Formats: sequence, C-alpha cells, structure tokens
Amino acid sequence: MSFGFKNKILRINLENQKIQQEKKGENFYRKYFGGRGLISYFLLRELEPNIDPLSPKNKLIFSCGPITGAPVSGAGRHSVGAKSPLTGGYGESEAGGFWGTELKRAGYDAIIIEGRSEKPVYLWICDDKVEIRNASPLWGKQILQTQEIIQKETKSQSTRIASIGPGGEKLVRFASIIHDLRHVSGRGGMGAVMGSKNLKAVAINGTENVKIAKPQKLKTLAMWMSKNIDRLSHTLHTYGTGAAMDIYETTGNLPVKNFREGIFPHADLISAQTIKKTVSVGMETCFACVVRCKKIVKVDSGPWKVDPAYGGPEYETLAAFGSNCGIDDLKVICKANELCQRYSLDTISTGVTISFAMECFENGMLTLTQTNGINLNFGNKEAMLQMIELIGQRKGIGDLLAEGSKKASKQLGFKTEKFSVQIKGQEVPMHDPRFRRGQGLGYAISPTGADHMHNIYDTLYSQNIPREIQGLGILEPVPIDDLGPKKIRLFHYVSTWNSLDNCLCLCMFTPWSVRQKVALVHYVTGWETTAFELMKVSERATNLARLFNVREGFDRKDDVLPIRLLNPKTNGALSDSSINVKDLEHAKDIYYKMVGWNNKGIPTSEKLMELDIA
Repeated sequence: MSFGFKNKILRINLENQKIQQEKKGENFYRKYFGGRGLISYFLLRELEPNIDPLSPKNKLIFSCGPITGAPVSGAGRHSVGAKSPLTGGYGESEAGGFWGTELKRAGYDAIIIEGRSEKPVYLWICDDKVEIRNASPLWGKQILQTQEIIQKETKSQSTRIASIGPGGEKLVRFASIIHDLRHVSGRGGMGAVMGSKNLKAVAINGTENVKIAKPQKLKTLAMWMSKNIDRLSHTLHTYGTGAAMDIYETTGNLPVKNFREGIFPHADLISAQTIKKTVSVGMETCFACVVRCKKIVKVDSGPWKVDPAYGGPEYETLAAFGSNCGIDDLKVICKANELCQRYSLDTISTGVTISFAMECFENGMLTLTQTNGINLNFGNKEAMLQMIELIGQRKGIGDLLAEGSKKASKQLGFKTEKFSVQIKGQEVPMHDPRFRRGQGLGYAISPTGADHMHNIYDTLYSQNIPREIQGLGILEPVPIDDLGPKKIRLFHYVSTWNSLDNCLCLCMFTPWSVRQKVALVHYVTGWETTAFELMKVSERATNLARLFNVREGFDRKDDVLPIRLLNPKTNGALSDSSINVKDLEHAKDIYYKMVGWNNKGIPTSEKLMELDIA
C-alpha cells in the first residue's frame, strides 16, 4: 500500500508485554478507513459481550484515518476508542493537534492496547522501535510534569505525548486523554480505560512523511483553503469557538444553571471576543491547518493564575463552567479549563456533573455534610474549582461525582434523576435541543451518548443551505423547530456526512465541500472514490457502533432525551418551548426506517448485507 495508509497496525499486550504488527491490506482500509470505522470493527469483533469497561478485557484503540498526516487543513486528527466506562456502550473520542500525524509518521495506522500492566508503564514508539517503559515515577504526576519528564527521557522536545493525569489514574469515568498538553480526547472516559491498564502515556517520534498519491493537486487544494479561510471561516480563524455567546443566550441555546434557565445577563463576559481582549496571548493550530482556532490564555495576577501551557477554553468549556454553573468570571473559567487539563478530565461532563450537584444542593438533596462544608450553590466559583480538584483526586464528594451524573443520581436517590442531564450516561453538550429539534434526535440516537460533533446544527439549514453540503442533494431550508420527515431526511444525510469526518479523521471546522472532500481522499490515496462510497463508509461505521451497543443491551428505550430537556426553561427564549415525547418517538420511527433499522432500533439483516458487514 503506497499512499495514505501505512498498512500496519501495532498491537501491544501490556499483560505479557507482547508486541505485534498486523497488515490488513488495501481492501480492509477502503472498507473501514480508520477512526470510527476501524475502532468499531475491532471492538465488535474482539471484545467479549458485557465485560467491565475498566477490566483488562477492554481494549484501547488509537486510530488514524486516511487523511491523517496529509499536508492539508483539518488533517491533524485521530480517534481513540474503547468500551466506555461512562455509558457501558460504544466509546469514541477525537482529538486534533500533532499526535496522530506523529503516529502515522512512525509507520502505523492504529495501536490496539490490550490487557493490564502489573505496574505503571508508558509506551515509547520511535519508528520501528517500540518499548514498554517503567512509569512508576510518573504515576500521580499531572500532565505538564509528565510531558517534561518523558521528553527528557526520550531526549527529544519534539516527542508527541498522549497521557493521563490523576483523573485517569483514579478511574474517573469521564477522564480524558491529553495530547501535548492542549489537544483532548475528552468524551466517554477513554482516560479511565487508559488508567485501568496502568498506562500513563503513549510517546511517539516518527520520521517518515505520509506518501500522497497526487501531491501537486493536494497542494493546490490546500492553498485554496489558505487563500479563502478568512471568507469561509472568519470567526473561527479570529476568535476560535465561543464567539456567539450573546446570540446563544438570546435564542435560548446557551445552557444556564444546569439547562434549567435561559437568561444569563453577562454572557458577553465569557465570550471568545472577551478572551481575545483580556487574557489571550495568541492562537495556535493543529498540524497543517490554516484555521488556527485554538486559544492560548494566560492569567498572571489575582487568586487564579492560569498557565498558557494548557491552551485555553473552547465554547463547550466556557458554557459548562460558566453559564451552566451560573458563573460569569472569565478568569475562573480559564482556571477550570486548566485544572481539567492537569487532571485529564472532560470539561463537558465535569461541568455538567458539577451543575447537577449544584442543583441537588440547592434543593436539599445534597447536604453540607456530604459536601464537606462546601456551599455548592450556583455561582460559587471557589466551590466549582474545589469540585474539579476533588473529582480529579476522587476525594470526598468528588468520589461520587467522578462516577458521572447518572450513576451519582442513582446513589443519591431523592428523585435527583430529573437534574441529571445525560443520555446513555454521557452528559449533554452545551447546545440545547429545545432550540434545535433535529439535534435533539441526534443526541438521542448517538452511539456514544449525547454528542454534538457527529450531529446536525439545525440553524445552519433553516434559511439557506451551505455550499458544503449542497452536493448531498439538500437544497431547501427546513425550520429549526421542525421534526417531521424533511428534517429527518436532512438529519440523516448531514449527520452521516459529518460522521464521515470521524472515519477520515478530518476536522469539521475546515469547510470543505462535498466535492472537495471526495477530492481530498482521491488525492491522498489515489482511489477513484465518490461521495456515494464515502457515505457508505460512514454508514458502515455507524451501524457497527450501533451493533456493539445492541450487543451490550441498548435499543430504542435508550434513544431518549433527559427529563430536563423535555420541559420548557424557567425563563428566557425557551420558557414556552418543549419537546413533545410523541413527536420524538414518531421522528425515531421515521429515522429507523430511513436507515434500515427495525422498530426497536436494531439494524436489519438486509441493511447489514447492503453495507457488506452481515
């Protein structure tokens, strides 16, 4: 295999320290690509049903895609997957940066990590040299310390490192994996799986560039994006995510106090524009990308100093620790982001779980005795920061909250379920489906639990159809609050196309059109591919992930929204807006039939035959 792929999968068993390389051949890669496609294939085929996600029987898979490492905007991503300790189902999370490119440059398309080491270890991969090294001195260290020690041991400042902090070591169920301090595989608890294996880090140094089938044509396309980025993606290029806080608050999309309320008067104080004016020290990028949407913040004075080594908060983080916890102090939110990076915690699940605890506390369902004397009221910024540290260390009330809001609710009882804003156990991102109805369906049916990345943003298609997706045959706008057949068709096509990014390992923030994305694959791999083939790659991966969940006991009953999101907000734009359960169930009926699933949400044998995965 000459182009795009390396045709090598590295398999490492930490229990017996056996290291193997596998070659699957071109047809395998063309069928599954990478990312979600490759991860779902191996998890479904190789994991025993109903295993404990934190047992040695789980497998942790790092996977590149065909685009990873190609010199073009958006190609710096990779995926990490395992059975999720947060949901008990299919788990997968993506990260940008440079780590995935380095894995490809070292000669591998993926790493499959099995078993559990008796003592803490880290992996050192330098091209063909693969070592399992002692990490006992690193255990307990936060991310920056870990990075510095490993770079010293490997004698290279350019070593790319994926590591966990104390949160991953302590098996916080929503622990993340931090790549090079700033790039995060955040969702689903992949860091806890890594910790359960006594694996502190995976350090990589590669020297061989990815071979491109049509380098000049790829270069021309890359230059086109560079010349047009200000026109196509000005806001992201200038501010990063979080520049629409005021609009989100006005429309009701901004979650306030655990998704309960809709009014947050000082939304502008926690926006990306305010970051740029006050605490920003620059913007950085991922491999070969001209979007440059990654914030770097620094706070030198006051009670909450913030280290720029850990980057800066994205929109999800700004809202999760800001409006959703009732806090409008930007420096505190930046500190919360830094703490989550240090401990390796998913900022979405951490913020939503803390807001869950705050609402429980305000309703007397969580007492001062249980919180060790901490007044866990909405707006208490010191308490919020304390909670992050307690969760990361699994101390006191933090030990309960480290289980996630679903499991914490079951332990607390007292009818706290209505305050737990999660789906399949994964906390809901900072986009309200009472505003965007199609997105609500996406949350409900997502294989990983509530997720906004392989979803639809109804607002983008309510007035005009963006050029990027017109090639799918979507030509007419659909109202935001519609949940009928036109919206289901729109959701099906767009979410399938968006999910393709998780197989290509391509960033959704690079506004490639349908035709350009097909060209990217063609120019990198040399394959005479089509949009039809790429849609089938995405469908195949989604169905494999769905089958994994079916095997683990999930079906239609789990494709639901939490109680909080089925009722109106107490004030603001959505105070008279709710999602009708019958409408959602009808939407599921239509969607299941469109995608070839039966009325329980299980893929039919005919659909599996059509996708060649029967």
